[in-house]
Amino acid sequence: MAELKKSSIARRLYGRANGRSRVSMNRLKILVTVVNRAKADFYMDHIQSFGVNMQMLVFGHGTAPREIATAMGLADSERAVIFSVIGENNLRAALDSLGEKFNTIAGGKGIAYTIPMSSIIGKSIFNFLSDNRDAVRRNEA
Repeated sequence: MAELKKSSIARRLYGRANGRSRVSMNRLKILVTVVNRAKADFYMDHIQSFGVNMQMLVFGHGTAPREIATAMGLADSERAVIFSVIGENNLRAALDSLGEKFNTIAGGKGIAYTIPMSSIIGKSIFNFLSDNRDAVRRNEA
């Protein structure tokens, strides 16, 4: 009984049990969002509100022939592709919110999908990308 009490105290104080670090179950994904170039800053700010610490923006052009793009109502072919690292626990809310924005903002149409991240090297990098600010501060001290 004393050993059980001792391990639960260590877990609460240090986040460890039996000397091992506690592993976060918040898996990370890469959220890819393709939007009109003029709306890129708006969407980057919006996505950041879901605990995203790292984003990359790439500009591109659509490849559909002009006739098809015009028929689909896509007069402007300049696009922005936003790559964001997001925790799985915030992903559903972010995708739902993006879907709502795609349907309600004038000229704000886009697509969003995710790619799983299979590994990350380094506990500090994982904590930063997971938006785990307390763990990052502890590692810096």
